[in-house]
Amino acid sequence: MTTPTNPVARILIVDDHPAVREALTIRISSQPGLQVCGEAADVAEALRLASETSPDVAVVDIALKDGNGIDLIKRLKSHGSTVRAIVWSMYSESLYAERALRAGAMGYVNKGQSTGEIIEAIRQVLNDKVYYTPVVRERLLKQALGQTLEDRETTPINQLSDREVDVFRMLGEGLKTVEIASALHLSVKTVETYRDRIRQKLGLENSVEVARSALLWILEQEKGNSPSAASP
Repeated sequence: MTTPTNPVARILIVDDHPAVREALTIRISSQPGLQVCGEAADVAEALRLASETSPDVAVVDIALKDGNGIDLIKRLKSHGSTVRAIVWSMYSESLYAERALRAGAMGYVNKGQSTGEIIEAIRQVLNDKVYYTPVVRERLLKQALGQTLEDRETTPINQLSDREVDVFRMLGEGLKTVEIASALHLSVKTVETYRDRIRQKLGLENSVEVARSALLWILEQEKGNSPSAASP
C-alpha cells in the first residue's frame, strides 16, 4: 500500500545579492517540505520565474537591480498570481513593513534576524497566516489604537508614494541624484522630480533640507521611533 506524501512547497527567492540567494537556498532546501524553485535578482526575472514555476511563496528583498520589491509584489498581484510574498530586507521594519502589508505581502522579516526566522515565516504564510515580528505587530497595533486611518494618511511620510520613499531613503543614505537614478533605473530628471515632490509634501525649503530630513528620519527609524518626517 502506497503511503501518501505531503506536497513540497515551492519557494522563489528574489534578491540582488548572489551570496544571499545561495545561502538562503541552502537553508531552505535543508528543511523538510520546502524546495527552492528559482532565484531572481531583478523584477523582470522574478515575474518570469513566477509565471513559469508557480511558486507557493516568494521571499522578496526591497532593493532589487531594476526596481523595488514592494512594486514587484503589487505586479504579481495585478497579474493574478497566487504566490504568497514575504519581504526579507536589511531595512528597518519601521521603514517598509506597513507599506509591504498594504501591497499584499503576508510577512516582513529583517535580515538582521536569523535565517530560522524566515523559515518560520514561510511556514506561517503557507498556512495562510500573516507573519510579522513582535516589534512590527506592536507598532501596527499602536497605530491602530492610537490613530485613526485619516490621521495616519495625513502623516507627512505616509503621503509619499513607495517610489518617493525609495528616493527619500537613498538621499538619507547619502546617495547623489545620479547614483539614485542608476540604482532605480530612472533618469536623473525623474529623480529630481521625485525629490521636488518630496520637498513639497514635507514642507521643506530646498534640496539640502530634504537630504538632512531624510538622514534624520532614517536615524530615528533605526532607533525604533515611530515613522515621521524629521523636522528640518
